[in-house]
Amino acid sequence: MKSVDEAVRDGDLDELVRRVDRLCSTREWDELVRLRDKAKAAVERGFQLWPAASYAEYRLALEAPGEWAATVLVEGSGFMALGPLHEVAASTHTWAELADHHPGGAHVALAAQERVLRGEDLTGRLDGLPEIFELPPVLQPWEPAYALATYRPDTADFPTPERPSPLPTLFGAPGGRVDDPVVTTALIDIVRTWAGESNGRVETIAVEGDATAAVAALGLSSGRLIEITAADALAHMAWAGASGGAHGRRRGAATGRFRAWWALATLTGLDEDWPVDPDALGNAAAELTWIWWDAAEPDTGWSLRLAVADPADGLAWALNASDATS
Repeated sequence: MKSVDEAVRDGDLDELVRRVDRLCSTREWDELVRLRDKAKAAVERGFQLWPAASYAEYRLALEAPGEWAATVLVEGSGFMALGPLHEVAASTHTWAELADHHPGGAHVALAAQERVLRGEDLTGRLDGLPEIFELPPVLQPWEPAYALATYRPDTADFPTPERPSPLPTLFGAPGGRVDDPVVTTALIDIVRTWAGESNGRVETIAVEGDATAAVAALGLSSGRLIEITAADALAHMAWAGASGGAHGRRRGAATGRFRAWWALATLTGLDEDWPVDPDALGNAAAELTWIWWDAAEPDTGWSLRLAVADPADGLAWALNASDATS
């Protein structure tokens, strides 16, 4: 069996990956860090050992104690991993395990927000970290149970929120289009990774009328729909915002939560008051009418189809987003 130094010298990627597994099984974290450093340094000599370095960082984030896991919460770490390392580390470590060892910066702040999504109240515990999202460091009573990733050494699960069961319907006459770039851009931003890095297709519209009039303005005369709660809509928006779709890079649940909150803020007219008062946002979101719809066709891949109406202002918006593996 080759040593780490011999495997790096020979550019033996397979042996280095096997060595990562062995070092994790024996919990030799210092040696795993040394393997990572050696593999990165070898790139300067023309050896393509980045996969071994990235895999080592992923396993450190996933399995190592907090003092090692926190060190990989920096820009560029784990770029070939199954998910962003701030989400990976937060999935298996409490904030207390990371807090005394992290290097600071945006990726640490993201890890903290991931811990919030897993039920921790970090109020008053994030001093010195950048306010990258300006979201509450604790879940609000009106928020849903978000769909959270589970990571393992060689696989990961990215669950989808439970999908509603829409009923056949006629969408009726389309509403008259209105110009609302703030809201439509926020809706597009939820699934920007699908569209920008994968095969995704995104369509939004704003109209005068109700939610069905918004869907009809997308060109549909019939399909299926069901009214859902604001919490259910938030869960699906956050899931989509976290996802990379078929081929894009996953952004993580913390980013998904932010994208969903920002969309809510624009829909309720509270975006100019950002950071928004959480209670005000929850109350305003509950006053909107939320519709889950589809075209009565089988879904393949990833999809997010929502319509939302503001009865007080007589306006509605629809989002049609999908992504597929081919």
